[in-house]
Amino acid sequence: MNWNTKDYLSRFVPLLLDSLEGMDAGLWVVDNASTDGSAELVASEFPTVGLIRFEDNYGFTGGYNRALAQIEADYYVLINSDVEVPRGWLSPLVEWMDTHAMCGACGPKLLSFDRRDAFEYAGAAGGLLDRYGLPFCRGRVFKTIEKDHGQYDSPASVLWVSGACLMVRAGLWHELGGLDERFFAHMEEIDLCWRMQLSGYSVDVVPASFVYHIGGGTLPASSPRKLYFNYRNNLLLLQNNLAATFKAAHPSWSASRCHAKAGWRLFVRMLLDGAFAFVYLVTGRWKAFGAVLRAHNSFRALSRRPDISAQGPATVHGLSRRCMLLG
Repeated sequence: MNWNTKDYLSRFVPLLLDSLEGMDAGLWVVDNASTDGSAELVASEFPTVGLIRFEDNYGFTGGYNRALAQIEADYYVLINSDVEVPRGWLSPLVEWMDTHAMCGACGPKLLSFDRRDAFEYAGAAGGLLDRYGLPFCRGRVFKTIEKDHGQYDSPASVLWVSGACLMVRAGLWHELGGLDERFFAHMEEIDLCWRMQLSGYSVDVVPASFVYHIGGGTLPASSPRKLYFNYRNNLLLLQNNLAATFKAAHPSWSASRCHAKAGWRLFVRMLLDGAFAFVYLVTGRWKAFGAVLRAHNSFRALSRRPDISAQGPATVHGLSRRCMLLG
């Protein structure tokens, strides 16, 4: 997926092509209406690379949904343009999916491009949710990043794997409708991974594979727009999945009870957001304060009650450890 990252494409596409040599795999660049000459670069410098160009910027969600509707494959790998891959990164992921039929998605260890011996913020060694619905990773909690000492070198089931580099089972992707386009960008992969697990599939980290991620290639961490997406989409994420998760964990509960339980947790999360907004306000971070307010207003406009009346059996073994909101 690309939006105005021409320099990254020039730098990392050759490495991707080199890593795919001899494999039954193809590379596509999906361009979301870039204005920096990204698409022209791909067309002229990398003629063997598939190119899908959109007239409008549909975001991470809409871009992938529209692009993957045009591509037939057993597995899709969603990968950002600011990811450097070493040789041999793809084979462990393919082998894992081939030998684990109930794995819906998997991903590599995500290491820092600048600090090769440390994990990268966006996904590290797989992600979880804390009891307040805030995402964190094995190898990263808030801004504290661990060095990679091999402490996460065993495959593990997690709640989510970063969309910076995520392999998904194509049939399941289409069955679930791909990414929720209301998200546009940020946390949409967490939503997809959660929905996969509610459908009975696992989401796994395969540490035999690793890649290096720059991070912040499109929006820097300090961007009010990124803050807005994170606050809004965290609420959409919880609303999408909490009631169904309670139902899967407690089959005897009525749908109304599950929705009530989820609604309460969502209300607590919004109160926590309010506390963060107050801190932004008293410390003079006006744009951050405004981002939280806009995020909540947008969430209310996009809000919808998920239908869990037809909630089927789901494999939730261990889900309470990965989604601490259930505790």
